[in-house]
Amino acid sequence: MTNTFHITTFGCQMNEHDSEIIAGLLEERGFSQVGERKNASVEIINTCSVRDNADKRFFGTLGQLKKRKEQEDDFIVCVCGCMMQQQHVVDTIKAKYPWVDIVFGTHNIKDIPALLEKAAAEKRKIVDVLPDMEEIAEDLPAKRLYKHKALVNIMYGCNNFCTYCIVPYTRGREKSRDPEHVLEEIRFLAEDGVKEVMLLGQNVNSYKGGGITFADLLRRVNEVPGIERIRFMTSHPKDLSDDLIKVFTECEKVCKNIHLPVQAGSNAVLKRMNRVYNRERYLELVRKLRDAVPEITMSTDIIVGFPGETEEDFQQTLDLVEEVRYDSAFTFLYSIRKGTPAEKFADQIPEPVKHERFDRLVEAVNRISEEKNALYLGRVEPVLVEGPSKNDRHMLAGRTDGFKLVNFAGDPSLIGQTVPVRITETKTFSLLGEIIR
Repeated sequence: MTNTFHITTFGCQMNEHDSEIIAGLLEERGFSQVGERKNASVEIINTCSVRDNADKRFFGTLGQLKKRKEQEDDFIVCVCGCMMQQQHVVDTIKAKYPWVDIVFGTHNIKDIPALLEKAAAEKRKIVDVLPDMEEIAEDLPAKRLYKHKALVNIMYGCNNFCTYCIVPYTRGREKSRDPEHVLEEIRFLAEDGVKEVMLLGQNVNSYKGGGITFADLLRRVNEVPGIERIRFMTSHPKDLSDDLIKVFTECEKVCKNIHLPVQAGSNAVLKRMNRVYNRERYLELVRKLRDAVPEITMSTDIIVGFPGETEEDFQQTLDLVEEVRYDSAFTFLYSIRKGTPAEKFADQIPEPVKHERFDRLVEAVNRISEEKNALYLGRVEPVLVEGPSKNDRHMLAGRTDGFKLVNFAGDPSLIGQTVPVRITETKTFSLLGEIIR
């Protein structure tokens, strides 16, 4: 077996960072990562269990590997991530996808080198899924996607138990990392040239490592030399404290941008979702954030068609979107997640109704995004250059402090630097600009 691997990642930044760690662990053992699956002797699929679409893409990808597995006995197929923490998924893989060699979950990614060695030596299927994370593994290597920015987990798991969400069952209960371990990692990253860190957790606001709050952790990260920008996600409104809002005004490195999932604008729906806050409390938080930081940009998550959602409920969501005027929003059709309380709710919404409401929501979100972006025309924004533009490899792309995507002409040597860019054209999802010389 040639020691080459390819990783296919579905899901959120937590999954992306897990894949970076898997890559780092394997490269430490002499494996080489390749860009295309066809060139790999090991295919690793890191799964997401949050949306039905991710499930379908995963099983579709798995089906595509059957023919190659039949032709190449040494080709190893591994599946891991959130979906593997669900017993019914593991049972399905055992019964219908016998060409899968290794199954492991979210709590033991550090074991992937040993699992691969065992599978290659013993020529048998290995299923190793732990019910919970026994302890947080520190000092794991990671192969970053970018030289100048990095993902940093500060906590794992979730205690919120929203009725639609499978994450507490796949990621386990909340566990916060020790702040000194977090800071040590960030100092190392800064020495390695990282300019921007994204602090990750299912609910970063509830961080309690070493007895300090998330606001206190941000203040300490703000003092790390070399770090220029600090981002974080995801925030739960119920834990967004006044002290955390104050951090935006005190810490110059904390980006003036927040992702604050609302999920719905109706109190009745929020209650069925077990979101704990209500519409009025959410809007109060938005007002506090904008009073403290008028230039702050905001994004959110919204679910359409949650069981029992009436037309009036949905209209309240539309009204909230119009009132808050988000810079962007991730919009989702509700999909049943096996094992969640909402799976058993009797008043499921018909698919045509969900899709019709979804279309109306997307129209409103996109119109507001375009209007918000239009305000940037002619402004000069500091942009951290990330790399070539996805739509035009001859252009560069980067992000403003407020997370606006900007495309512009420039030399690749600028990647990783922060440059002043004048905005010359605005679109719904991005900005165009020119570097100020």
